[in-house]
Amino acid sequence: MKFLVVTYGTEGDARPLAALCRALMDAGHESMLLADSATLGSAGAMGVPAVALAGDIRGTLRSGDAISAAVAGGRRVTHTVKALSRIANTNAGAWMRTVVDNGRGCDAIIVSGLAAFIGLSAAEHLGVKAIGAGLIPITPTAAFPSPFLPPGIVPRFLHRASHHLVNTMLWRSFRDATNAARAAVGELPPRRDLWTRHPMLYGVSPSLLPRPSDWPANALVCGQWTLPPPRWSPSPQLLDFLAAGEPPLYVGFGSMLGFDRDAIVRAVIDAVDGRRAVFHEGWSGIDVARLPANFLAIGDTPHSWLFPRMSLVIHHCGSGTTHSAARAGVPSVPVPFAGDQFFWADRLTRIGVAPPAVPGRALSAARLARGIAFAESAGTRQRAKAVGESMAAEDGLGAAVTAIETIMAT
Repeated sequence: MKFLVVTYGTEGDARPLAALCRALMDAGHESMLLADSATLGSAGAMGVPAVALAGDIRGTLRSGDAISAAVAGGRRVTHTVKALSRIANTNAGAWMRTVVDNGRGCDAIIVSGLAAFIGLSAAEHLGVKAIGAGLIPITPTAAFPSPFLPPGIVPRFLHRASHHLVNTMLWRSFRDATNAARAAVGELPPRRDLWTRHPMLYGVSPSLLPRPSDWPANALVCGQWTLPPPRWSPSPQLLDFLAAGEPPLYVGFGSMLGFDRDAIVRAVIDAVDGRRAVFHEGWSGIDVARLPANFLAIGDTPHSWLFPRMSLVIHHCGSGTTHSAARAGVPSVPVPFAGDQFFWADRLTRIGVAPPAVPGRALSAARLARGIAFAESAGTRQRAKAVGESMAAEDGLGAAVTAIETIMAT
């Protein structure tokens, strides 16, 4: 069978979908990934055919744009909705044309991220099945509130309602541009209501997020979508640094931008307090030349190789980094900035492998140092090891491929 996989977002959004494409190819199917050009490196490394969607996610993340307001505002869902809708609505028509052009002859379109509504519309136009692929649990449930709301503020009896509220807010923000693209490219009638009946496969671990008992049958928790790093070798500098002492700390904030770089660097250096540390700049723009000698700055390095060699991981709690740290069996120190990062930080805290989150916009050396002390405790390390062993037994990609083949057979 032939699958078109469509997503839009940061590296953390595109990489798991590239892994899913690779798994489908290894199972004998054809697949192609559509995503932002800056996030297609992992697809190329995996040998996955890919086409760039219009837009510039890195440029949009620069200081002064809406997404930066989401980082600066931290938990506020309105900032997140504004940021997401601005990116998607600007490119909706171009995305629709690209998806339709590349989707001709496919058997199904797998949709995810900011391009999901466009992908669902393209599948409707082409008359093929649509399958949702998510890294954030958006299917309504009473088990937890919407991941886009701050943990702890929603009473349990309003958990399910919070999902409907946030999902409706998102749809209303995307609806006009989506319907314009549907009409202009697909000659489709306007869509009034949110899609809810298509299958939803989540590339998240049941060790971090057990499948809620009240989810409908079309929602499945598969496990993390990740592959071993293809043909990758660490630099001599990294190998020498690792061999020179005890396992270091890892510090990295992924694709986050829009925060006070100077304040973050000062807080991290002071909190690390002379320990050996590996620092990944990511998209932050932090000047690594300012780091002292106990830090080693590294470029893109597969988490599956690096994290098991770390003593703990200080990170922004994107879904992918959260899963990779937990799977490595090492503690985390969560420093979330915006959106669903607070949700994943809360999941790590709930299972005992991380201290309470230290919000990026309120980061201080003292708070970060307390988090490091919690992560370094024997009890935290033991719990992290147990979680890692549990996740290592999961086959998220295998479960997803089996589910997709079952969906296509019905």
